[in-house]
Amino acid sequence: MTARQEARHYRALFISDVHLGTRGCQADLLLDFLKYNDAETIYLVGDIVDGWRLKRAWHWPQAHNDVIQKILRKARKGARIFYIPGNHDEFLRDFLGTHFGGVEVADSVVHTSADGRQYLVIHGDQFDVVIRHAKWLAFFGDKAYVAALGLNTTLNFLRRRLGLTYWSLSAWAKLKVKNAVSFIGRFEEALSDEARRQGTHGVICGHIHHAASHMTHGIHYINTGDWVESCTAVAEHHDGTFEVIRWVEHAKPETLDEAAQEQPVAA
Repeated sequence: MTARQEARHYRALFISDVHLGTRGCQADLLLDFLKYNDAETIYLVGDIVDGWRLKRAWHWPQAHNDVIQKILRKARKGARIFYIPGNHDEFLRDFLGTHFGGVEVADSVVHTSADGRQYLVIHGDQFDVVIRHAKWLAFFGDKAYVAALGLNTTLNFLRRRLGLTYWSLSAWAKLKVKNAVSFIGRFEEALSDEARRQGTHGVICGHIHHAASHMTHGIHYINTGDWVESCTAVAEHHDGTFEVIRWVEHAKPETLDEAAQEQPVAA
């Protein structure tokens, strides 16, 4: 087993925006990640299942079922697992406070790191003005996003054939469009303000598919990213430090090729 394939154990893992039930979901890469990474506590920080898309068209291949089974297996082996619903799996907000298969459903959780710092763990859609005040616009944006992912898949299929590394067209566009950059900044500020209001040292969220870990106005802001574009997760090491893991940089080339074959060339 190479260093790249070596299993690692963390104090906590944070995963969000998997979007099971969509064609853009990188379920095979997430399965590969879960195979080689484990933790005492696992936080599923929203949009794990995409109820919006499943209402329109049913798409649930075996790999998506395997992700659910893999997570439940970790719970049976002793990992404590929290499921914090987001806007795409908001139907689970009807079950806050319940347990299923060893998974606890909560609207938000305060996580205490190994060095005693407290972090508010929340999906973050509650602080998205589009979601709160113009949900119809969010649905429209969701369709445009699916189209961008189709182009993204085709582009990266060609890049792999040319021996180039993974590159996210949609993530690049976010950082180049002035309004998108402004939105990310406002989102980070709003989540940091909420963490400060609740008296925590930091916030760990998802929702905007943009992984990050930095200080914002005295608050440690961490975003887990997603498993559609960037395939990222956040890990807390046993000394209390946090790391953004970009799995496309660690997965075996054959795993990336297999995942690409499962993705549609058009959305």
